[in-house]
Amino acid sequence: MNDEILLTPWRNFPFEDSDPFASADEEKWDFVLVSDIHEVGSTKEIKRKKFLDELSKKGFTIKKIEDKKLFYGVRAPKHIFRKYQWLLRNPQDSRLQDSDAHHDIPVTTRIRIVNFILQNTVTPDLEKLRDLIKKNVFEAMFPLHEKEEVREFLKEKWARWRDIFCQQPIEKIRCYFGEKVALYFAWLGWYTYLLGFAALMGLVVFVAGITVFNSSQVSKEICEANNTIMCPLCDQKCPFWLLSDTCTYARVTHMIDNEGTVIFAMFMAIWATVFLELWKRQRATVVTNWDLYMWDEDEEELALELINNLQHEPRRYQHSYLRSTIVLILVLIMIAVLIGIAHALVIYRVVATAVFTQSDFEFFREQANTVAVMTGAVLHYLTIIIMTKVNRHVALFLCDLEKPRTFSQRENNFTIKIFIFQFFTNFSSLIYIAFFLGRINGRPGNYVRIAGKWRLEECHPSGCITDLFIQMAIIMMLKQTISNLVEFLVPWIGHKIRSRQKRPKKRNMVLGEEEEPEDPCKKQWLSNYQLSEVNIFSLFDEFLEMVIQYSFTTIFVAAFPLAPLLAFCNNLFEIRLDAIKMMRLHRRMVPRKANDIGIWLQVLEAIGILAVIGNGLVIAITSDFIPVQVYKYTYSPCMTKNSTAVDCLTGYINHSLSVFHIQDFEPHTKLAENQTGIIWDKITECRYRDYRNADDYSYTVQFWHVFAARLAFLILFEHVALCIKLIAAWYVPDVPQSVKNHVLDEKHSNLRKELSMMEYSTEV
Repeated sequence: MNDEILLTPWRNFPFEDSDPFASADEEKWDFVLVSDIHEVGSTKEIKRKKFLDELSKKGFTIKKIEDKKLFYGVRAPKHIFRKYQWLLRNPQDSRLQDSDAHHDIPVTTRIRIVNFILQNTVTPDLEKLRDLIKKNVFEAMFPLHEKEEVREFLKEKWARWRDIFCQQPIEKIRCYFGEKVALYFAWLGWYTYLLGFAALMGLVVFVAGITVFNSSQVSKEICEANNTIMCPLCDQKCPFWLLSDTCTYARVTHMIDNEGTVIFAMFMAIWATVFLELWKRQRATVVTNWDLYMWDEDEEELALELINNLQHEPRRYQHSYLRSTIVLILVLIMIAVLIGIAHALVIYRVVATAVFTQSDFEFFREQANTVAVMTGAVLHYLTIIIMTKVNRHVALFLCDLEKPRTFSQRENNFTIKIFIFQFFTNFSSLIYIAFFLGRINGRPGNYVRIAGKWRLEECHPSGCITDLFIQMAIIMMLKQTISNLVEFLVPWIGHKIRSRQKRPKKRNMVLGEEEEPEDPCKKQWLSNYQLSEVNIFSLFDEFLEMVIQYSFTTIFVAAFPLAPLLAFCNNLFEIRLDAIKMMRLHRRMVPRKANDIGIWLQVLEAIGILAVIGNGLVIAITSDFIPVQVYKYTYSPCMTKNSTAVDCLTGYINHSLSVFHIQDFEPHTKLAENQTGIIWDKITECRYRDYRNADDYSYTVQFWHVFAARLAFLILFEHVALCIKLIAAWYVPDVPQSVKNHVLDEKHSNLRKELSMMEYSTEV
């Protein structure tokens, strides 16, 4: 179809706002608005015209191209950008003292200003662009990917899988996508770089655990316990079983649960602090080079408001205790719902274990608990996928209730809420496995039951830490494979489908008729329109994904030493995946100015504290490290018999198992019959994991001894780790001395110029 220039300014503008000699091929358009072709005189058509008229009154040049959709290219007048430069100028910058001086404004700044004006232009019906998009008056709005030198460089040197080990061109990213995106990739690159050291340490700890796979005394005792009969795992026709049947499981457990785990947990607590402190230094250096160290976001937003509307009055700071109370109550209700979902996963595991133990398949009967754990982990991953979408809608609703004053305040409020919701979604089930599994289930003859029927799960005699290991391994691997594949393949397939859609055939030319040349903008606008849509959450989603990964990497790392290695490998691909999406598959993101990563830094610091608490609890409660040490230094042959000829952990398994008399089973318990390998008639007692007396099943002295040792270790570990974190934070300054000296020199120079100007004006 044909295209035309629609230019209807309501007043005259300075001469330099238009260039009559500019060629059509060199036309630059700030934004493109897309609309369906509405009927003439329809409500949508009238609303669209009113909005475009408002833009025209502000001096915008508007170009219309008609295809299957209507495309409106908009270009802002130059005086808007001169206002911006003047309002946010450095008073000491002599280049801008002359109001007639013209300096090119960066493309990213230009797009940001035009986006703000488009979003805040109000029609006579008091509707903004977002209202018109909701009513389908406009379908989309986006800045253009243009064939700039910077873009071609990024496509060839950054958005390529072959550059996976190459350094990122952060300055080029900033020039094309703005400071916010550049800081994200700078942070992600720095995080991945330092993650390499944590991954190496975790791999060393894991390999060290493999070396003791067959040499652990505890594992040997379990593998040789051919006469130790364990109590049934369920109430209905479950057999007694031999402790030696779980030999492999025990070896895997002690491959994870060893002294190296404690060292690694302490290392990761220090690593998390050093990482953040070094990032603060890196960020200070970067933003100083960008001349944004003292940048004020509120001043920027006020300037844009005044440029858009000179009569604008700033929104006042306000606080409503009633509104805050309502939001707090709703947040607590949402957290309760997420904890309820975690309880549902627990119920699934309990029921699944009971079902699998009565299965006709021997494998399911023998590995009922492991299969329940693995299927529960997959189900947990599916709930994460579903609840992520629900959490987003709830967080947005709560932000609307709060009525934040500015966009940045809204973004911060949303970030805090979505992180809290996502934290409980991702970690509620892990918290149950780590700290409650096998500790609230009761004992044989007096089990805690769900709905009075299904009894809660028990820990394996060699500990619960393997269950936590399996759960974390499955969730991290699924999140880093399936999620990344979907994240890349959905926009890639969508782009391929849209780009291969048949274009309308060119009509046959009559002899002597000249072909009408196609507008060069048409192809560019259509190709940009066919890319995947981006929104204000596009970069936010990337940050959230990495922060959740950082939580997995630090909080329960004592149970999963390979977490940093998986995260490191994932991030190498994540950087290039995000680059390819932004450069080739997605529309151009609206650049945003920033001098840090915002509220995410506070979130990361909170995770660092949670990591100390979480790892301390894992070692003290989940791991068998404390019971083993208590036995070794209090009850072992080395201490009681002063014997050095035997391993000090000899007898630990027998010491950690209690005796239950089978006549004390609950009346409705039905034991399996005709068990192979076990003489049924001679079984009078079985063993279970706990520290209880054999006569009245009360806790033994050893139980309270271990309990006190767990508590003492937890307090000691957390205080030592937190002290080391504080020392590391003090030892590594947030801001390099070079940056401080640069700011100092700038202040000194500015004051000197002011004083010189004052003396000069006095003399004149």
